[in-house]
Amino acid sequence: MRRFLCWIFAFTLLSGAAGAMEYGTADQAKALVAKATDFYKANGKDKLLEEIDNPQGQFILHDLYVVAYALDGTRLAHPYNKDFIGKSVADAVDPDGKHYGQEELALIKTKGSGWVDYKYIDPVTKKPVEKSFYIFKVDNQIFLGCGVYKR
Repeated sequence: MRRFLCWIFAFTLLSGAAGAMEYGTADQAKALVAKATDFYKANGKDKLLEEIDNPQGQFILHDLYVVAYALDGTRLAHPYNKDFIGKSVADAVDPDGKHYGQEELALIKTKGSGWVDYKYIDPVTKKPVEKSFYIFKVDNQIFLGCGVYKR
């Protein structure tokens, strides 16, 4: 009985810790983009896009995931929404009318990296929430992004 109670206690602690780590942070988003950048440099563009497209791939952490874009804004890889691939972020507008896609492209062209804030549908609540999207220009072919929902 004592052993059983110890297992219950351990399970409760572990499940509580896992629940606390359910949502990704800004630092984790930047780290995922850095990891994807290193992977690209070591393995090339095709392997990177294949890995980003994988919904169980290594560029997913909690509710964070990396997306790849051509420098003109065309989405090259997305792990969850295949309908986005081949379409440009240039015309993307949030529920408040903010043209965040244009802001992303301007930031990539002028600074090469940074954060863009806008509203997006939260995959958990299905409601628009504030989101910060970190983008990084890898080279003259692609840029990568990873967003954090502000819950």
